[in-house]
Amino acid sequence: MPRDGRRSARGFTLIELLLTMAIAGTLAAIAIPVIADFAESQRLGTATQEVERELQSARLKAVSANCRLWIRTNCPVAGQLRTTEYLGTFADTAADRCSPTVYPFPPADTDITTVPNFDGPVRYLSLNTTVSTVVVEFRPDGTAREVVGGVPQPIADTVNVVVTRFSNTRTVTVNALGKVQIQ
Repeated sequence: MPRDGRRSARGFTLIELLLTMAIAGTLAAIAIPVIADFAESQRLGTATQEVERELQSARLKAVSANCRLWIRTNCPVAGQLRTTEYLGTFADTAADRCSPTVYPFPPADTDITTVPNFDGPVRYLSLNTTVSTVVVEFRPDGTAREVVGGVPQPIADTVNVVVTRFSNTRTVTVNALGKVQIQ
């Protein structure tokens, strides 16, 4: 304390404040791209998990309902997917099979004897996320087949569903036994 009893009022100098602001600005410039990349990675991961969950859910529903279900990606348009019940008719490969107005969810009737009863809702992936065009069939025993040209084919190794967001990709694989994994 000074001899006359007053406290000295000392603050920061202009140079100290400018130096602190420069350091904070530099750290922010470094951190913002890293945070943006992390956010994009999270969005891609979320979209990949949505695709994986839809595949897992369809497999479980096929087993529990004792029916064949198809998972269609880019259905009705790019970036969307839908589970549809295999009917064994021309409707399985019809262009409007993924239309929620023609085949609504939940079904218009509740009669279990009329089909389809197990079509799911159209799932929308986040904006700027795409998925490769694949149709996978799950059977009542839990096994999987790849549908090519409307005809289920045995899976030799795996079916790869590639999820892309900007230039980053992740893959969901399905093997012949119906095992679904994120790679």
